[in-house]
Amino acid sequence: MNFYDEVLKRKDDLLRDLETILRIKSVKDFESATKNRPMGDKIGEALETMLSITEFAGFKTTNIVGMVGFSEYSPAQAEDYIGILCHLDVVPATGDWVSPPFEPTIRDGKLYARGAIDDKGPTIAAYYGLKIVKELGLPLKHNIRLIFGTDEESGMSCMKKYVEVEKAPLAGFAPDADFPIIHAEKGQINVKLGLQNVSSSEKGDLSLLSFIAGEKGNMVPDVAEAKMIGHDDTLVPNFLKYCKEKAVVYSYSQDGDQTMLKLVGTSAHGMEPHKGVNAALLLASFLQQYSFEESANTYIQFINETLYYQFKGEGLGIDFSDEVTGPLTVNAGIFKFEKDEIAEIHLNIRCPVETNYEDTIEKLTKTVESYEFKITALASKEPHHVPKDSPLIKVLQEVYEAETGEEPTLLTTGGATYARFMKNGVAFGAVFPGKPMTAHQKNEYIEIEDLLKATAIYAHAIYRLGNL
Repeated sequence: MNFYDEVLKRKDDLLRDLETILRIKSVKDFESATKNRPMGDKIGEALETMLSITEFAGFKTTNIVGMVGFSEYSPAQAEDYIGILCHLDVVPATGDWVSPPFEPTIRDGKLYARGAIDDKGPTIAAYYGLKIVKELGLPLKHNIRLIFGTDEESGMSCMKKYVEVEKAPLAGFAPDADFPIIHAEKGQINVKLGLQNVSSSEKGDLSLLSFIAGEKGNMVPDVAEAKMIGHDDTLVPNFLKYCKEKAVVYSYSQDGDQTMLKLVGTSAHGMEPHKGVNAALLLASFLQQYSFEESANTYIQFINETLYYQFKGEGLGIDFSDEVTGPLTVNAGIFKFEKDEIAEIHLNIRCPVETNYEDTIEKLTKTVESYEFKITALASKEPHHVPKDSPLIKVLQEVYEAETGEEPTLLTTGGATYARFMKNGVAFGAVFPGKPMTAHQKNEYIEIEDLLKATAIYAHAIYRLGNL
């Protein structure tokens, strides 16, 4: 069976359906949320549209209170099923894009749009993989269920709801990471740190009015802005010199004694903070040479001594590594300082499989309290690991090698995918080896040829897993 040829026959329809989904700005938005669209109007629209597309193709669909839905193919009328866990929500499209992020555009063989690779492109690829299996009438022992989540980027409450009301899959995969196969995912600790005393009587040469950066804890902030009042002739000249030395984009403005400094870095996924340029860390590094009120000085000092380019948690005293998933990582994703009101930092910590969580949190608490911070909110996710000798992995390795001719090596990740909601689940594509990961970045794209190859892989995998 040549699955790639079958994909080519459906290429135009595949791209049409993908562009339909990509046009929907499915960013989490509680302000527009309703009972039937609890994650926001546009996320609800994306879920309903995806279910409508699959229903039109003859699949049975179910919408679970607007949080998660699924489309099922059950020719065998089996009691169990293989799960393919996808998501339709996307992160905000910040930065200057070459083309509008929610108007899909093809340039040089690449389809540009927010969600192209994370995760709408792979979702449509998985759907067309199942569609091919259905249209060819290939025999299956197990039902196949495409599951569409709506809160992958902000806590995965959708999948938590799903496992409450639905039977778990026999096995499956999440098309939301890299090829060949990711069999282990780090755990996470997400913390909000608050400075205990945000008002200060002790004054400095300048007064920091605000320091703001980042929108999501699992993204490297690409823009940071600080406002201050006071007079220092060196402030702007030194800032311009610093930004040129760091080769970053910047801007500033002055209005009387008030100065605004803005620095632009490069966003990246929070699981790989070293691949971005954290604008907040750079701006704080520049500001440390100036004297502010006590609370601002403490805030800036904490950033520089514990976070500045210490992505493995060294400055926080929590660095740890294991043989399965490698080192712990720390992304400082959100910074909020408002004079006399708030001083917060949000950290996204990715923990190796063998991490002792209690010990890590104890060490973190000790460090932050030494800077007069405290942990004001904490949430954690356990790591996920499927053994290398699993039948699921063996099948997917055989499929990947058959479709690509390449060695199906096993990978691990600091990312969190829906695969962790299946005891026997892995992440499987759709970024091919050697290709850049543009998820969460401006000008996100998927190469059309890679999209077609992934669809063929998914069709083959669905057929094989359906007969596991």
